[in-house]
Amino acid sequence: MKTLHNHIILYDAECPMCNLYTGAFVRNGLLDADGREAYQQYGAACPNLDWQRAVNEIALVNQATGEVTYGVASLLKVCGNALPFLAPLFRWKPFLWLAGKAYAFISYNRRVIVPPVAEKRFGYQPSLNIKYRIAWLIFAWIIASYILSSYTGLLTHVLVKGSFGREFAICGGQILFQGAVIFGIILVI
Repeated sequence: MKTLHNHIILYDAECPMCNLYTGAFVRNGLLDADGREAYQQYGAACPNLDWQRAVNEIALVNQATGEVTYGVASLLKVCGNALPFLAPLFRWKPFLWLAGKAYAFISYNRRVIVPPVAEKRFGYQPSLNIKYRIAWLIFAWIIASYILSSYTGLLTHVLVKGSFGREFAICGGQILFQGAVIFGIILVI
């Protein structure tokens, strides 16, 4: 595997997932030993860096030219350099579209999937993208319903075996109930 030299990837230090995969890039030689830095500590002057976009999507800074790539393009640039035989796949439009959607789904929900571990908050925080947050709620709703409907089959001596539809309705009702309570609390405050 080839190392992508003179590039630094800016990751979210408050995100355990970001820390894990950027650390793997460095450990496996995809980036230089100093090829990653938390954007919370990044002090270098880079006039092309859009801070809010770097917070929402991981940024890859070319230290020689100042060029910045964001999101899935950053990850594919690192992986495409290390594994050149995959570069044609990384340029294929349907793959880029699907990878972009999957990346955005995870990136905009990363603080929900794995809560931050740091107590100190950086000035910039990830934006709330309603479309991807609703997609996350629906995804979690379907997964929880599937797990619960599978689990009730193991408890037939205590419970009546439930169907996916019943568990789906119960989980949906719970989401609506919790949403109503939170919305009511917000109105009171």
